Amino acid sequence: MEINFRQRLTYVKILSIIVRLVIGVCFLRVISGTARRILLVAPDGLSTRPTSDRAKEGLFNILGTRVKDAYVLDIFCGSGALGIEALSRGAKAALFVDNAPSAIRAVKENLGKTKLGNAEVLNMAAEDVIMRLAAERRQFDIIFSDPPYDAVVLNETLVLLSEAKILSEKGIVIAESDANTQLDGFSPTDTRLYGRTKFFFFEAGAV
Repeated sequence: MEINFRQRLTYVKILSIIVRLVIGVCFLRVISGTARRILLVAPDGLSTRPTSDRAKEGLFNILGTRVKDAYVLDIFCGSGALGIEALSRGAKAALFVDNAPSAIRAVKENLGKTKLGNAEVLNMAAEDVIMRLAAERRQFDIIFSDPPYDAVVLNETLVLLSEAKILSEKGIVIAESDANTQLDGFSPTDTRLYGRTKFFFFEAGAV
C-alpha cells in the first residue's frame, strides 16, 4: 500500500509523540539549566518512584525564579532528580537526604554526571536529619519531601518540618504524593495534580 506524504507526516508525528512519552516514563533526565538533557540513573529496586518529566516541568514552572540562588533540601531524595533540577536551574546549594544506600549511590553518580557543585549528600533517616538541621539552626528556601506513597509518613514529615523551623521566612515546602492522598491537619496553599502525582505546596507559615 502506497503511503502519501500527508500520511507519512502523520506517522512521523505519532512516532515522535511515542518516543517523547517513552523517554519521559523510562528515563530520568534534567529538563532545563546547565545540566539540561543529561540522563540520570535511578536507585535499584522498586521502593522509589521517579517524578515524571511532565510533573517535574510543571513543578518548576510554578517555582519559577524562586529556584535561583535558593538553598534546597531534598528529603527522601531517591535519584536526587528534584534537587539536581534545582541546582541545574541556578540554586545556590542542595542537601540530599535518603536512608537507602542505593539512593545515595544514585545521587552521587548523578551529581558526578551533571558536574553540579555545592551539593551535600547524607545517608540518614529524614527524622534524624531534620532534628540535626534544627539543632544547627540551618534554614532552606525550598524543601522537597517525596516519601513513599504513604500518607502517614507524609503527615509525620510535615509535623517534623513544622516543629523544626528549618524553612526560611519566604520559603516553600513541596510534598509529593499519590493522587488519592489526603492530608491530616495541614492546609496547603496550593495543590497540583499531574496524572497520578500530586504536589502539595506550603508557603512559610502554612507548615
